[in-house]
Amino acid sequence: MKKLNKKRWLFIITIGLGTLLNPLNSSMISVAVTRMQADFALTFIHASWLISIFYLASAAGQPVMGKLSDMFGAKRLFLTGLTLVAFASLLAPFSPNFPILLACRALQAIGSSTLFPSGMSMIRTHITEGQGRALAILSIFASTSAAFGPSIGGFFIHSWDWQAIFFINFPFIIVSFILAMFILPATNKKLVIKQIDLLGICLFILSITCFILFLLSLEEGDIRWWTLFICIATAVLFYRFEAKHNAPFMDVNSLRKNTKETFVYVQFTGINLIYYCYFFGFPIFMQQALAYNEAKTGVLMLALAGFGVIIAPLAGSLIDKVGSKLPALIGIGLLVIGTGLLLTYHESSPIGWLLMIMSVLGASNGFNNISMQTALYENVRPENTGQASGLFQTSRYMGAILSSSLLGVTLNDQVSHETLHLVAIICFVFSVFVFFMMLKLPGKLMYKARS
Repeated sequence: MKKLNKKRWLFIITIGLGTLLNPLNSSMISVAVTRMQADFALTFIHASWLISIFYLASAAGQPVMGKLSDMFGAKRLFLTGLTLVAFASLLAPFSPNFPILLACRALQAIGSSTLFPSGMSMIRTHITEGQGRALAILSIFASTSAAFGPSIGGFFIHSWDWQAIFFINFPFIIVSFILAMFILPATNKKLVIKQIDLLGICLFILSITCFILFLLSLEEGDIRWWTLFICIATAVLFYRFEAKHNAPFMDVNSLRKNTKETFVYVQFTGINLIYYCYFFGFPIFMQQALAYNEAKTGVLMLALAGFGVIIAPLAGSLIDKVGSKLPALIGIGLLVIGTGLLLTYHESSPIGWLLMIMSVLGASNGFNNISMQTALYENVRPENTGQASGLFQTSRYMGAILSSSLLGVTLNDQVSHETLHLVAIICFVFSVFVFFMMLKLPGKLMYKARS
């Protein structure tokens, strides 16, 4: 029994060390952009593509890699993802120009996008009891790496330079790769290239990419309407092609029939739209409206991310007992409360009150991430876990990009308490809407002790 428990923990840790690479690299870059901008003589708009290209490649890549994981084996894709991240992280510090650096960031995103859906597929297949706790542990890996990414990156950049944020990946990659070779279950599925729906994948990537480019153009002020037109056209072609395909990349007919699965994606997009408005907005507000420096801002932001880490194990235990619906309602309820409390924060309010509000919002994230994952897996067949996990992560990135566009519009001219309240009002409307959507999720609302 002890050997079984030990292998279970190593199994979860192996996957956790891989899945943390995506949030770590998406957050560390925030403190390196200024150095990179200076080294490559870029404008801020061009330098910001170091962040945007990662979200874009991740959003498009997650479902694709998830489907390939379902088709050809999760372990094989997990090891491939680690190899791609290692290759990109090795090349990026020696990039001779900005386009090469962007290509390395995109490859890094694609590699790290492979790790979450393949990891979730193995968790769901091989951990049948206490799955909520396992998901909670993985959430801690992701939340902690995202929360401390800027601090870790800032320390190494101060000691060395921006190249350090790429070399930081190697200890995690090496340990995860070695453990994966011996701990993760073997892949028995045959790799047959002919089985891959290449046209469906290309249409999906083109549609998602154009939609994200359209959203990013809203923030920049120069709206690219042609990207929206291409997005709609390719989305229609994608749907018609996949609906008639015998072995589609994405089973759109199943998605149309399984409205509960689609419902989860929509809700999770809304949740992340609200949460990332605060995750991205609070640092801007603290530095520009409160005149705090980067170091102090980073410490204060731990109230938002840190409480999510603390709450995650409690949320996982509750999910194992009562399912996903009650924890999901608690999470979105805390988001509604925290957003409402933000409207009571004014210029005369102490910083401690803002930290209290951030703690409530952070706690909501601890509930929301795990409960929505569990709600998804409760309504998806096990053999489709990889693709579903990929679409789940795409929903996260879509919410993050939408929040960036919203902040770009509301905080464009001036950052103040009034503009923060404007963001809070918009987020309050969204959070109430998502709360009522959450009530329609199947599941029980009352705790029943096990006999």
